[in-house]
Amino acid sequence: MELAPPRVGRIANSCLGVVPAAGSVLYAVQATAVVPRLWACLGLFFSVVVAVRGYRLSIACGEAELTVRGYLRTRTIPRSSITAITGFPAVRWTDSRGRGRWSPLWVLHRGSRETRGSIASKKKNLAALCNWLQPRKRRSARR
Repeated sequence: MELAPPRVGRIANSCLGVVPAAGSVLYAVQATAVVPRLWACLGLFFSVVVAVRGYRLSIACGEAELTVRGYLRTRTIPRSSITAITGFPAVRWTDSRGRGRWSPLWVLHRGSRETRGSIASKKKNLAALCNWLQPRKRRSARR
């Protein structure tokens, strides 16, 4: 099961990188020295990474693991180590050493100025994630 925002939401998420990328290009064009142009190119690189990853924000619920694609990294969490889904929303889980971890679910985070449709979509996806996390009901062997 793949939980991702609709196309409009994906485009909005990628704008967090597109706008600074445009600013980096404009700065690089007007800069006259080499060092400021190098900094602008470095800023452009990171902005493009955030733009592409912002478009790809999602949560993939597999049989035995949860894959969270964020703005800067992708994390795969074993289903058995997940302890809770918080209201932020985030995933609380324990690593192989027994340490408690916390991974935010940026794709489901609700802003104060979002549309009702976007909020409803995120609530539906969060409910589907919580439902996926529930233990599977054993089939009864009735015949």
